[in-house]
Amino acid sequence: MQKLHNNTRNTILALIDFFYPPFKRIMPLETFRYAACGGANTCLDIFIYFVAYNYILHKQNIEIAHFPFFGKMVISGYIAALMIAFIITFPTGFYLSRYVVWQQTTTKKRVQLFRYFMVVLVCIVLNYIFMKFFVEELHFYPTPAKIATALLVVAFSYFSQRHFSFKVRKQDMEL
Repeated sequence: MQKLHNNTRNTILALIDFFYPPFKRIMPLETFRYAACGGANTCLDIFIYFVAYNYILHKQNIEIAHFPFFGKMVISGYIAALMIAFIITFPTGFYLSRYVVWQQTTTKKRVQLFRYFMVVLVCIVLNYIFMKFFVEELHFYPTPAKIATALLVVAFSYFSQRHFSFKVRKQDMEL
């Protein structure tokens, strides 16, 4: 299993690093790797969202519970699609972040996972707020709203992951 993990990681790194030379003057390798991995995971997220919303949920709201005194609890189709996409892209995003992008960190994996999860939770809240705003207030179609939301959340995610989830301590940089 470890060999498969190393082969996968090395293949991803080789592919990303192959495209790095033209960008060498404008950004460090770590930032390029984040952009490539984050971009790929974001594209996967948008694709899964599109498929889930349009073909799995058929743009319909989902009744998740029925309470005797309160009635139905319903989630809109576009929010349910966010949840479906999250279930798939959370583990892929963590894997890419830990093993491809932020390799210099020595923080324990479970601590990184917890921190990553905390940042992702904030990103989910931001996604929810922006999706509600774009779809219900600005009347965007859900898929373009998802794309606009992703662009806004990416900057927050990058700085949070770099300086919180996968930060490198000064003593680790000196080794």
